[in-house]
Amino acid sequence: MRLNFGCGTDRGLRRETNEDSFIAADPVFAIADGMGGHEAGEIASGICVRTLAELPQVATGGRDATAAVVQQYLLQADAGIREATGSRAGTTLSGVIVVEEQGVSNWLVLNIGDSRTYRLNQGKLSQVSVDHSEVQELVDAGEITPAEAAVHPRRHVVTRALGTGDETDADYRLLPIEDGDRILVCSDGLNGELDDQHISRILAAEPDPQAAVDELIQAALRSGGRDNVTCIVVDARRES
Repeated sequence: MRLNFGCGTDRGLRRETNEDSFIAADPVFAIADGMGGHEAGEIASGICVRTLAELPQVATGGRDATAAVVQQYLLQADAGIREATGSRAGTTLSGVIVVEEQGVSNWLVLNIGDSRTYRLNQGKLSQVSVDHSEVQELVDAGEITPAEAAVHPRRHVVTRALGTGDETDADYRLLPIEDGDRILVCSDGLNGELDDQHISRILAAEPDPQAAVDELIQAALRSGGRDNVTCIVVDARRES
């Protein structure tokens, strides 16, 4: 599979600092959204992505990463964040790592917190990560609808994060890569401003991944830009 990708981040219109950090280095594409207020959140997300960047596959371009190995690096990031911030800051993390098993290319989806990973396949957008949040638990319990979750006053309360709290394990999911797949990784500054239909329209309309990233960020800013917004778009094409 041949990959083409674009990435970008913006502080937004209301935040003083950008607490998002990201890595877009084949085969690792991930976004960390820091929490903890001025500077602390930025420290947490930065430690997270710098630790991921130490994966050997980032230097070699290898596609032999495993969930077990990735989790060990995330535990290192968790410890580093706690030490650097006195456990007063944390970060979410979501993204994909391209891995190969028995000659088959896969997206290894990882997620902790409420940053998101989406997949556009044959014109259909689906969220492949599952939010670790209070409102997602209410949706799963059937107490509120997804539409109600989008405007719920506690929609930003996460139940799992690195650097703070007790739940520090990421969820992992392996998806075979299909020709024409488009992956979107984003912080909640995007999906907090744009619904899935709006996101899908932009992804479908912009064939260039960098142009898609740029338009997604601008659309989030036009919708209010109340949070930092970061996006990565990765396209997979079968090599002829």
